[in-house]
Amino acid sequence: MKPNQILGQLGEDYAAKYLVDRGYQIIERNWRCAAGEVDLVARQQDQIVFVEVKTRNGNGFGHPFEAISEQKVLRMRRVAAAWCQANQAAGAKIRLDAIAVLLRGERAAIEHLKQVF
Repeated sequence: MKPNQILGQLGEDYAAKYLVDRGYQIIERNWRCAAGEVDLVARQQDQIVFVEVKTRNGNGFGHPFEAISEQKVLRMRRVAAAWCQANQAAGAKIRLDAIAVLLRGERAAIEHLKQVF
């Protein structure tokens, strides 16, 4: 694995634990289809939550949320629709969230933005 892939995986691990600690159930990790990929699919009560996780180990490339472009948001919407179709969840309440993980040594700062797209 490349260093950026290892960093991304670590960030997704932190994000998944963060969500589970707050009562979410992780349904899928790194779900892929022809439209693209979503990092995490979770359930919170009656909602399906699609989560984009961005991880940085410093501020050299800006805040993690700055890496989420308009095109990434459009791709997330298409992937969410494809997931719902593939899992017979048409008509389900869905939400698109973003989680930023900023790693500093052994510590992780996590920000969670709900229904951001």
